[in-house]
Amino acid sequence: MTTSVEQGQTARASDSQQSLDTSAARQLATTTKSVPQMQGISSRWLLRVLPWVQVSAGTYRVNRRLTYEIGDGRVEFITTGSEVRVIPPELGELPLLRGFDDSAVLEALAGGFVQREYAAGDALVESGQPADQVFLIAHGKLNKTGVGKYGDDTVLGVLADGDYFGEHVPLEPDGVWNFTVRAVTRCTVLALSRQAFQELADRSESLRDHVAGFASRPTPPQNKRGEADIAVASGHVGEPALPGTFVDYEPSPREYELSVAQTVLRVHTRVADLYNEPMNQVEQQLRLTIEALRERQEHELVNNREFGLLHNADLKQRIHTRTGPPTPDDLDELLSRRRKTQYLLAHPRTIAAFGRECSNRGLYPQNLEVLGSSVRAWRGVPILPCNKIPISETGTSSILAMRTGEEDQGVVGLHQTGIPDEYQPSLNVRFMGINEQAVTSYLVSAYYSAAILVPDALGVLEDVEIGRA
Repeated sequence: MTTSVEQGQTARASDSQQSLDTSAARQLATTTKSVPQMQGISSRWLLRVLPWVQVSAGTYRVNRRLTYEIGDGRVEFITTGSEVRVIPPELGELPLLRGFDDSAVLEALAGGFVQREYAAGDALVESGQPADQVFLIAHGKLNKTGVGKYGDDTVLGVLADGDYFGEHVPLEPDGVWNFTVRAVTRCTVLALSRQAFQELADRSESLRDHVAGFASRPTPPQNKRGEADIAVASGHVGEPALPGTFVDYEPSPREYELSVAQTVLRVHTRVADLYNEPMNQVEQQLRLTIEALRERQEHELVNNREFGLLHNADLKQRIHTRTGPPTPDDLDELLSRRRKTQYLLAHPRTIAAFGRECSNRGLYPQNLEVLGSSVRAWRGVPILPCNKIPISETGTSSILAMRTGEEDQGVVGLHQTGIPDEYQPSLNVRFMGINEQAVTSYLVSAYYSAAILVPDALGVLEDVEIGRA
């Protein structure tokens, strides 16, 4: 009869190890390693598709034809609780008040605006009614519509935060509205009556003189882009006297200076000396540092207030969505603002929102191959993802449309190659020495900027709602 002790010995014998365990074997094996990975690396399409122009002197000057400026800017406001007030100097964005600098009168004009609230569907003005007020849009979205040739309503434009209409009301005592403005969303506007404007003008000689000068000032010959006209004769017969002309230039063209993104990379000499197999520690540290610099470079090209595309697009090239989400109609409107649009850039979530709108309409945009990758396209224009385009707290973003290259008078990137200690084009790595703690320092610098050669090279679809169900 088998005892319990003998049974235990038999079980241990059957469980005994018969070969080398894998955990022990690994002590003699070489581990295959990957290079250090980094989640922060994006596709960086903007850096890839921009044509880069060599800027040898560190500054790029954009020369243009002379353009006559008019008040087509946007007005800014300050908000205290539920009260909204226009910033007095911002009234200079209205064509009638462009160049007027009497701060006391501007303050009085700002105080004359009355705040009004409108619900979605309310009409602010209707076609045919007397035009007797200047309107500033503080918040909300409105449709400006007119009557078409056959009596149907035609959308003339979309107004939103910072826009205005009725700016010529003070000059036209008997004017009437030739369009209707209706709120698409809840709106907050500021309105100034013609009577209030006239009462202030009666008390202010400077305002009266400025208005009289504006009304009598001749409009210089210009094309539809606002550029000084070039006189040309055509269709004539015989021997008439041909017009003489010349092309005038802007007296103070804009100059773009190269910006810089920099960091100091520190590596201990013991690490660099002893731990370089199978991968060079300095090279791997430098590779990841450069990736971070390139990410910052693309972010600045989009968001920098001095040269970033979002902040430097011409105001006439900024449009709003008709209903909120990015629809095919909105992208068509954006494309229509310029010739030869080559790329659309949008946040990936914005592209997804556009895809939902297309699916709702039964549309299925085709894909295009760009630099070896398949991307979604609309009307033959690729829509490139760019996660540097911000999304607001309220779930709105923007879509950029651009034409690129100097030959097409588009958007160009600016850099300088051949700089000292160059590691990549317009990026250098400079040895800074070893400190008393035996830490080696390297200065890593990337130089770049961007320029918009003519205003219609870049357009922006603003306030795109990406979260609407």
